[in-house]
Amino acid sequence: MSSAFDAMKISIVTVTYNCVATIGDTLRSVASQTYPDIEHIVIDGGSTDGTLQTIESHRTRVSCLISEPDNGIYDAMNKGIARASGDLVGFLNADDVLASADAITCIAEAARDGVDAVYGDLVYVRTTNLDKVVRRWRSGAFARDRLRFGWMPPHPTFYVRTALLRDIGGFDDGLRVAADYDLMLRCLMRPGLRIAYVRSVLVRMRLGGASNASSSALQRKSREDLVVMRRHGIGGWFTLLSKNVRKLPQFF
Repeated sequence: MSSAFDAMKISIVTVTYNCVATIGDTLRSVASQTYPDIEHIVIDGGSTDGTLQTIESHRTRVSCLISEPDNGIYDAMNKGIARASGDLVGFLNADDVLASADAITCIAEAARDGVDAVYGDLVYVRTTNLDKVVRRWRSGAFARDRLRFGWMPPHPTFYVRTALLRDIGGFDDGLRVAADYDLMLRCLMRPGLRIAYVRSVLVRMRLGGASNASSSALQRKSREDLVVMRRHGIGGWFTLLSKNVRKLPQFF
């Protein structure tokens, strides 16, 4: 293992608000990683349900804890970016877990030799059973032309050079549910981007989430996705339809 690999620090940002039922699993999955240089940043929106007490019980493995009101999830994620000191930064939701103890090692290995961004595969699991897989998101190799057909890597597996993330401006917190899509497009469409695909499951993601919690949330997600697609010139209704159709094979 090269000295460059040894020196690479990975920052993981977890944003949370009243997630006492799941945040412990997230914290344990990071603490159990075999990779030696991880900075875990937790940004809490001022939880009142015992979340902070759970985080405090894991405090020795949390590098930075901020608990204060925010202007939504993307504002909180930007706070995490501002505090990240790692070479790469990624985001692990407060109800998701890293899929294996060597997940971050796989990311760091893929990021060697000047790679700008790394992503992998993801599985959706039952909310009450992290071992029960119900959907599989196999990303496949990146090609810029695929963006017009709705292709996108899973955001929880997407790790980017911290300097690049700050250069493109972080998350657009004017978007409510599609700022992660917007940010990844800004990265993926950057000229000369060097990107690596890890052909293994990196994250287990619980079913649910703000973007698909109801029919109105799904409609909002579609509207914002369409705004983002047009903003970046990758398409319109056809791309939006393709993005949704691409999800169907995940169930089989």
